[in-house]
Amino acid sequence: MDRCLILILIVGTGLVTGDNIEPDKGTEKNSKETETVKLSCSYSTSEYVYLYWYRQYPNKEPQYLLRNGARSTDDRFQSTKSQTSTELTITDVRLSDSALYYCALRVVAQ
Repeated sequence: MDRCLILILIVGTGLVTGDNIEPDKGTEKNSKETETVKLSCSYSTSEYVYLYWYRQYPNKEPQYLLRNGARSTDDRFQSTKSQTSTELTITDVRLSDSALYYCALRVVAQ
């Protein structure tokens, strides 16, 4: 029997006034184990930014997953970015992936 799981994406915020990042529509995802899930956020900024993904289990602190352009310790997690959005892809989804997922941005000083 396939188990269902729920992935919920919520938003992190930028650190500079005028920068923002928010989840795209359909922030609650339902999936079956072994499927692929994609979570995405749109952002706007006039600065160069790093984009991060975090996961948080109930009653636990958020866990860093990866930054765009960096490798995850778990190859099932990959992230891509464009000029206005970032997407987290989780392949071979497992029940243990059920959590809150945060996208966040940080302006890079130049």
